[in-house]
Amino acid sequence: MVNEKPLFALKLLAVTICCFVVPKMLLGQTDSTELPLGLDSIQLVEKSYRELIPEEAKSMEGMLTVHEVKDQYYFEIPDSVFGRDIMAVTRMSKTPTGLGYGGEQANRQVIRFEKGPKKKIFIKVVNYVNVSSDSLQSIYQAVENSNLLPIVAAFDRAATREDTSVLIEVGQFFATPPQIFDLEPTQKQIYGLSGIESDKSFIKSINAYPINVEIRSIKTFSSDPSGLFFLGAPPRGGAFSMGGANAGTVTFEMNTSMVLLPKIPMRRRFYDPRVGIFSNSYTVFDDASQGAKPETFTIRWRLEPKNQADAERQRKGEFIEPKKPIVFYLDPATPNKWRPYIKQGIEDWQEAFEQAGWKDAILAKDWPEKDSTMSLEDARFSVIRYFASEVQNAYGPNVHDPRSGEIIESHIGWYHNVMKLVKNWYTVQAAAVDSQARTNEFSTELMGKLVRFISAHEVGHTIGLRHNFGASFGTPVEKLRDSAFLSKYSHTSSIMDYARFNYVAQPKDGVKDLMPHIGEYDKWAVEWNYKPIYDAKDEYEEKKILNQWYLEKAANNPRLRFLSEENPHDPRAQSEDLGDNPMLASAYGIKNLQRIMPRVIEWTKEEAKDYKAAEELYDNIFKQYRTYIGHVTRWIGGEFSTPKTTDQEGFVFEPAPAPMQREAVAFLHQQLFQTPKWLLERDIMGRIRPDQGLAMLGQLQQATINYIFSNDRMFRMIEVQSAYPKSYSVEDLFADMHEGIWSELYSGKSISVYRRNLHKIFLNIMLDLADVTDSNPYRSFSFFRSSPRMEAKFTDITSLARGTMLQLHKELGKRIKRMGPGLDKYHLEDCRRRIEVHLELGK
Repeated sequence: MVNEKPLFALKLLAVTICCFVVPKMLLGQTDSTELPLGLDSIQLVEKSYRELIPEEAKSMEGMLTVHEVKDQYYFEIPDSVFGRDIMAVTRMSKTPTGLGYGGEQANRQVIRFEKGPKKKIFIKVVNYVNVSSDSLQSIYQAVENSNLLPIVAAFDRAATREDTSVLIEVGQFFATPPQIFDLEPTQKQIYGLSGIESDKSFIKSINAYPINVEIRSIKTFSSDPSGLFFLGAPPRGGAFSMGGANAGTVTFEMNTSMVLLPKIPMRRRFYDPRVGIFSNSYTVFDDASQGAKPETFTIRWRLEPKNQADAERQRKGEFIEPKKPIVFYLDPATPNKWRPYIKQGIEDWQEAFEQAGWKDAILAKDWPEKDSTMSLEDARFSVIRYFASEVQNAYGPNVHDPRSGEIIESHIGWYHNVMKLVKNWYTVQAAAVDSQARTNEFSTELMGKLVRFISAHEVGHTIGLRHNFGASFGTPVEKLRDSAFLSKYSHTSSIMDYARFNYVAQPKDGVKDLMPHIGEYDKWAVEWNYKPIYDAKDEYEEKKILNQWYLEKAANNPRLRFLSEENPHDPRAQSEDLGDNPMLASAYGIKNLQRIMPRVIEWTKEEAKDYKAAEELYDNIFKQYRTYIGHVTRWIGGEFSTPKTTDQEGFVFEPAPAPMQREAVAFLHQQLFQTPKWLLERDIMGRIRPDQGLAMLGQLQQATINYIFSNDRMFRMIEVQSAYPKSYSVEDLFADMHEGIWSELYSGKSISVYRRNLHKIFLNIMLDLADVTDSNPYRSFSFFRSSPRMEAKFTDITSLARGTMLQLHKELGKRIKRMGPGLDKYHLEDCRRRIEVHLELGK
């Protein structure tokens, strides 16, 4: 995603708790096959068939044969489809105002048609969790006994063609379908929807194609306004009443794609945590194994040579075109001015695929609007769907075969207002260097470049790449100011990092290109996931070859390092940061913010307009400043976590270097705790807000100190010190923070209102830490899920907090004796008295 992840809460997939038994062919590799149907060659064995399907019926052959007879729809299911896995993807084609956007996914399930007793036809849901690879093994039956598939639908056979096909009536079923073909329950609850109103719900069309069937329907739901604020959040857009709540109903147009999965799945490629690829997994039970064996494999498109001659050329190092390239179509709703840039972002990945041996492996095309055989919701086609929305985001999902990880298709969600998001980012991160960013509206050329960047990032997700928050750490900070280096390498080695724009470059550095591009890591990750390994007989042998690739190419190259955003303790893997030293990088970033701040009014003013644009720019500057503070704070008590295999040297877990942790504390004293007056310019504050930033700054200082003295962080530092005596210790942290926060006690300087507030914030946090009563919320913690829980009263934390307060009590007493009457003295006396009361001194 371009932005944070709140939208995925509305896109939860219903998960059926069930499993399956995989036939032995699962672990092989072959092409998918289509199912030919020849109606003319099939002999009728039941007279009732022609009575149900007369000559004038509208019939369409494909994976299934679909018959439309008056107001009824029938599926004719050939024997070859029974027992086959089918991916059912349901999308909202059209939505009421405020309830999602046309093109968004509503549900996804793997299903099977199976013949049941008493001439019943069942639909069962399959979820790939536990497998047995061979039906001849003894354990196969045990797996089957514990993983019964749920029956979600049952049909009577309307007619049968002996040894060929079965006819069932499906009209009413798809007009009011079960959960697996509908909005999932949590989404309904968020939207305030109850039951389907059958008299207002109907099928618009059902079409059959060689490997899929497309069902388009209108669904009308009863609405319940009392359910609108489920989970504490209103529906997106805040316009639910416009969607039909006042009428008591809401209507959606839905499309379900039923896509036949390959009979024999694609060969898997096993996942490696050292390379950031999305993955799928299940547990394998085997007679020969001494326990259940989890197997995790990557998500990727099926790229294959057109013929054996091409395969031989590719084996020798030539680029070849795949038999079936990855094609992304642009939604016809996409504004014309942005189409070229979105296409460029898609095809920017061609260079990465070339490193994997593929030419023209990914293509961008306009949607063929005149082709009636194609639908935007058809799960055979990948589309960038364009949403008319105020949401500032974009996302890049995929639909894949859970058996092998083969990506079937992707529908990228592109919200129109994502341009506002990147405009705000680029202004605060680049306007000090790029004069084009100093206006309320960017030129088409500049916005086009930003659109291209978004497109490339989201497409990266759809080809399987995860965020790589460690990529930017591979670039030395001073190289971010080197135009020659940047023109060759860009400011990060991965466009999949959240390293938006180069905020380190200074105005006199001469840097022109401040945007990320497809980088070294991106090309390496695509090579690792997509380059064919012709010499491996199976995926297990491939795994060993892939490990050698990593050891030879990436293990010692920091620009090819992958670090997951899922590790909250590794300060190298952070969102929005740049360079290998965030203290230095953030100092450069703050210098640029200080250059922008005096221009806030000048750059945003328009005739007959108020100061809302100036207020928005100021808020974005403060958010960016807050981001820099967060980058630095993560280094205190940080722990490096570097995935390694047993054939690599060195530790997986190591503490962040002590000098960098000390540097982080010093940075916070200089840039945050010493009042950043540049944020509080009266000429700006007096025009955009009634306050002077006292509470705003105090809240950031309080949050930062709380974060520094969190239980997890301090206990982690205590643990580390026991193994690394020269590490930055908790005692060092308490001493450095105390000395910086209370510097006025030693310098004799007057104390501003901002600093007085800071003193009390720090004091109250220390007193809470010194409290060992059972009511103390700080008392127990665990910094790893598998770690035992500890109580603060059993560690050095409370001792250090209490000792720090006793020391402060003495220092306050000495300073107060030398002061005359006034607010500074009253403030210090108040602080001293709080310590006495809390620690019960003198009793």
